[in-house]
Amino acid sequence: MEKYREIEKSIIKKFRKPIWSKFVKAVKEYELIKENDKIAVCISGGKDSFLLAKCLEELQRHGIFKFELEFIIMNPGYNEENLQKIKENLKLLNIQAHIFETPIFRVSSTSDNPCYLCARMRRGYLYDYAQKLGCNKIALGHHMDDVVETILLNLIYNGTYASMMPKLKSDHFDNLELIRPLYLVREEDIMAFSKYNSLEFIGCACKITKNKGGKRLMMKKLLKDLEAYNPDVLKSIFTSASNVNLNTIIAYKKEAQKHNFLDDY
Repeated sequence: MEKYREIEKSIIKKFRKPIWSKFVKAVKEYELIKENDKIAVCISGGKDSFLLAKCLEELQRHGIFKFELEFIIMNPGYNEENLQKIKENLKLLNIQAHIFETPIFRVSSTSDNPCYLCARMRRGYLYDYAQKLGCNKIALGHHMDDVVETILLNLIYNGTYASMMPKLKSDHFDNLELIRPLYLVREEDIMAFSKYNSLEFIGCACKITKNKGGKRLMMKKLLKDLEAYNPDVLKSIFTSASNVNLNTIIAYKKEAQKHNFLDDY
């Protein structure tokens, strides 16, 4: 059996409960994919997006309705080593992808807020390329840990309770929607899948984040510390986004309108 076939088999056999079942649950529960969708699967080169690509391939083959997939890789300015590793993994996993160049690393490195600019530019380039391919959705490889880290980042640095949504309509690109099918999958299980199949992917390719660590890495360390006191802390924080009691909230915002508990007191 070819290597990529063994990897595909491991998703639905060995990792059926921690990965495949949770992937399928997210697709169904959040209504992420519909009949005749054309989805641009965004592969960054890391473990999460490559797993996402294989899961969507499996769903396309064995799902109950038809949809199309386009695999896209945006090169923000990877060094040759990282780019070569991505191409090797594409071949290993039997994925045919579109690779397109952008100046994101070069441009964002001159900004006072490079992470913010990089994120905005990445999203814009991905949406634009997906639209040119005739896609109505783009799929990203964010997982449950990313969601919880986002909640903590907003609480600690922005003073707001805001999560990372499982799907999101684009404000600037008509009829384009972002989906996150790995929303219910834990990062530790993705790492276990990679290790089991002896897969190696690129890590963070950004020199700025690598050198400074970044706030998201701080959130990972914070969660690790909290898990020493409560092993279910990540799951509890994740569940809180679906269990908000507005009767105990002083104020909240819906669209552009702010509501206060005194409005109905």
